[in-house]
Parts: sequence; structure tokens; C-alpha cells
Amino acid sequence: MAITAQTGTGAPSVSAVTGTQSGSAVTGTQSGTAGLNAGAQWFHAEDCRLEDFIRTVSTETRREDYPFASAVERKVLIYGADVRQRAEDPAVRRDIQAELVRALTDGPGIVVFKAAFADSAVVDRATAAFNRLIEAQKAAGTAAGDHFAPPGANDRVWGALDKLALADPEVFTEYYANDILALVSEAWLGPNYQVTSQVNVVNPGGAAQTAHRDYHLGFMGLEEAQTYPAHIHLLSPALTLQGAVAHCDMPVESGPTLYLPHSHKYPAGYVAFHRPEFTEYFEQNYVQLQLEKGDAAFFNPALFHGAGHNRSADIRRMANLLQVSSAFGRAMETVDRTAMSKALYPVLQQQRTAGAPERSVRNVVAASAEGYAFPTNLDRDQPIGGIAPESQAQLVLRALASGMDQAAFEAELDAQQQRRRTQAA
Repeated sequence: MAITAQTGTGAPSVSAVTGTQSGSAVTGTQSGTAGLNAGAQWFHAEDCRLEDFIRTVSTETRREDYPFASAVERKVLIYGADVRQRAEDPAVRRDIQAELVRALTDGPGIVVFKAAFADSAVVDRATAAFNRLIEAQKAAGTAAGDHFAPPGANDRVWGALDKLALADPEVFTEYYANDILALVSEAWLGPNYQVTSQVNVVNPGGAAQTAHRDYHLGFMGLEEAQTYPAHIHLLSPALTLQGAVAHCDMPVESGPTLYLPHSHKYPAGYVAFHRPEFTEYFEQNYVQLQLEKGDAAFFNPALFHGAGHNRSADIRRMANLLQVSSAFGRAMETVDRTAMSKALYPVLQQQRTAGAPERSVRNVVAASAEGYAFPTNLDRDQPIGGIAPESQAQLVLRALASGMDQAAFEAELDAQQQRRRTQAA
């Protein structure tokens, strides 16, 4: 069955903006930056102009630029089942991967592989395993929190990668032996990438998401994202590949993901997506692709996107959401930041009492505590009041500001570390 697409109402679809003069999405090009201060080292929401964004996303996706693709549907590149066989030749494989890199940087920022799982029975077995995990969660009285719905409205399996490996290693083995997953992950991230997976089931009536970008900066609020310099905004997409495997047929009425091709190339997009005029434009111009069981979509995490509204009466729309990370997203040494925070806390309390500048205190916390909320165990360490849980550094600063005593601080710190562990002790 041919893939079908639907666009949002209103203005025509749009084109792209990327990084440097060479057009790399990682470093940022000059196109699409007319409304931004060319010499600015930080992006601010008030500098984002919708007309520049529209100019960016108005770029067409030309089929002739991507010889391994089988079609272009509403600016999205579609790859057929023949890619798997052609990739068995090492030289051709590298050519395919080079094309995928271009598609995810200078191209539309999204590719779809039809029948990525040639044997749909493999998908069915994984689906059955995921459903068993969901039922076990319900039986235990736990409702996994969701990024865009109240707990229990949809069905979510956090940490599905290791849960599947432990619950059914045979199914895990045949599922992740899939070479399409490896082909595109190696293309974007190189070898030694790190896979994580979250299963999301959007039940009938499940609401749509607001347009957003993804990990890393897309998981931050506007104020926090604006504190990161521009070159980090341009680097962030190179650290992650987002993907989704359809575990059932997904007609448009079931609400498959909404995308805006080429939107990843707007340099300030990590702050722009918070602005209402950008949200409105997305809602009028998105592309929505119908998928079949076993299809897989992969996209640049800076692409504007959002889950669709499940308007069906009986389709439980299940997708295995893949977040593949660069092997390089780690420090050189292991550090016991919990022990450091406990040792430093009384000294920091004394310094604050003595009138030390707040900046000095924060500098010490930045050098010692874990400032990033991820990776964590989202079953237990769930986001409350935001898209990310409280980080260790935020806990230290909160404790200092509230005058928490040492014993209470250590208890909270230990409880936080316990929540972050892969398995309960």
C-alpha cells in the first residue's frame, strides 16, 4: 500500500535553514538567519522572525538529489525495502549512509523506511512483549507519566530497551538485529552509538502534542535554552537520532506524528518553537504520514514535530520511540558527585551565611553536582512540573535556599539517587 500524507490547513509547506556557509545543519548556515544578529553568540526568542522560518521551510525536497530514495511524499524522503539488500555491499552501504546524512542535514530532516521490518511477525512478537510489560505496570498499580498526557491516559513504557532484553531476550535479539536501524544510526552517529527506547501507546481520543524539538535542548524550557550559546544549539542535533517504529497500521485518523520538513535548519529553532506564532504556523502546515506496521521514521531531533490526535474509535496507536545517542556524550572520568555534594554542603551553607556572593556558590555547585537530569529512570524519577526531573544541582541549590539541614539534605540526595537507578535496590 502506498504511503499517504496529509498537510495542515492554511499556508503552503515550507523549507529549510541550516548552520554554516557549507550548509551543514550541525554548524548552521547563513540562510534563514536574516532576522537574527549575525554575530550573536546567544539566541533569544524575541529575535526569531516567522518570515525567516517560512523562507527556510519553503525549500523543496528534490527526488533527483537522493538516488537511493524511492519517492518523495510531501517533502519527506521515502526509502523502499530494496535499501536493505543494496546496503549489503560495503561500498554501496557507505554511499547510502552519505545520502542519509545529507537528508538529515541539508535535506528535509526526516526519512521513512517502508517495511523496515520485512518480517512483521517480529514486530508482532515485540508488541506482545510490550503489552505484557504494560499489563504488569497496571497490575502493580503504576501509571507511567507521559510528556504530553496525564498519567494513565495513554500507555507508556519507559526504559523499554532493557525491560525487553530482560523480559524476552529472544524477541529483543531478533528485533534489534534489524539492519535498517543500524544503517541509519551509524550514518548519523558513527559506531558505538547508544540506543534507548520508550514505547508509547496513544489510545483513542489521545490529544495531540504541541510542536516542539527533541533532545537535548528541546527538553528545556525557554529560559534555560536561551542560556546556552548559539554553537551548542547548532551542535545539539548531531548528538542524537530520533526514530519511531510503527507497531500497528497508522492511518491518519489514528494520529501519527506531525512533521514540518526542513524546519530543523532554522538555527534558533530551540527557542523559536516556544513562540505562539511558530506553533500556529506549524499547525497550519504540518505533514502527517500514514504508516504501516513495520515502517520506521527517523528524523533530526531539531525537526519541528509532535504526536497527532488519535481520532479513531478503536486504534491503540503503538510506536517504539528510539532515541539513539552519540557514544561521545560522556565525560572522561567517573566521579562520585553524590559524595562530593554531601561533603561540600556544610561548607556552602557556611559561605552563604557569611555573605558569599550567590554566583560563587553556584560556581561551586556547577563544578561538583550533576547539573543534567538525564539519563535517569523515568519510571521512578518522573518529570513533575516540567519536561525533565529535578537535577542534582537543582536539589543542592534548593536545599541551600531553604536552609535544609545536613541530615535532611543527605536523605533527599540519597532518595534522588535511588530513583535514578535502573533497578530498585
